[in-house]
Amino acid sequence: MELLYYPGCTLKTSAVNLEESAFAVAEALGHSMIEMEEWNCCGVSASLTEDDLMHHLAPLRNLVHAEDQGMDRIVTLCDMCSNTLKQTDYRVREREDDLKTLNDFMDQENDYRMTVSVQHFLEFLRDDVGWKTLKKKVVNPLKGVRIMPYYGCMLLRPREVAIDDAEEPRIMADLIKALGAEVVDNPYKIECCGSYKTIEEKEMTSRRAKTISTYAVERDADLIMLSCPLCKYNIDQRGKEAELLFDGYSQIPVMYYTQLLAIALGLEGDWGFGAHAVDPTPLLEEKGVLPISEGST
Repeated sequence: MELLYYPGCTLKTSAVNLEESAFAVAEALGHSMIEMEEWNCCGVSASLTEDDLMHHLAPLRNLVHAEDQGMDRIVTLCDMCSNTLKQTDYRVREREDDLKTLNDFMDQENDYRMTVSVQHFLEFLRDDVGWKTLKKKVVNPLKGVRIMPYYGCMLLRPREVAIDDAEEPRIMADLIKALGAEVVDNPYKIECCGSYKTIEEKEMTSRRAKTISTYAVERDADLIMLSCPLCKYNIDQRGKEAELLFDGYSQIPVMYYTQLLAIALGLEGDWGFGAHAVDPTPLLEEKGVLPISEGST
């Protein structure tokens, strides 16, 4: 099956390892990710005001271009892109006048006919592939690895576009179980990572990362698994910086679910571990899910 893929900006820069591992996973499962033509920035975040239609133009233009390619679905990897595209799609389906206004404004584009659905890759794994099928594909079970799933905000809020229950999500926990690993639950799994405050309030974001990670460590988690590039940066990078603020604190590894999937499926590659502030390689070697590299002790 060909999946029309909307990358967004971050997947081409700091989250290349998320994109590369997702592409490899999709291929291993018998699917191909085809990057959509003429995509533009999703708009970064959905508008929060009733009378602001301008910020819906960027996401709507992407939906129009998906229709222009004759596709009825866009698959996303970035949580923020997914949320923004879904919120615009939801708004114009609920408000006919808004759709007309936006279509009229974009007079050099085709009208949006509301024939496209937006699907996060996690949803694709759950709804199209299925956990039972995925489990059968696993050749390198992550046995003995204790993983805390972290959702953050964008996958679960607002409820109209959430991919799972906003209070008690299970999609990541089900994925972890399918990979043969152990799930470590954490009430902080749906708390905000600090989001864009990471730019102007680095110390505050480091404290958030420390709180989230400490709870995971106290429950013997080996690593944190997530899907959002911004969450990954904040918990991984700002969490590493938190070591300078708190004596005795040590940040644990943070990984994308697609990286863990690639390992469990037995796919070869380093999956961009060098881009992590806390390299997960030593942990994965210790757990026996990665071969010990030369030079390791």
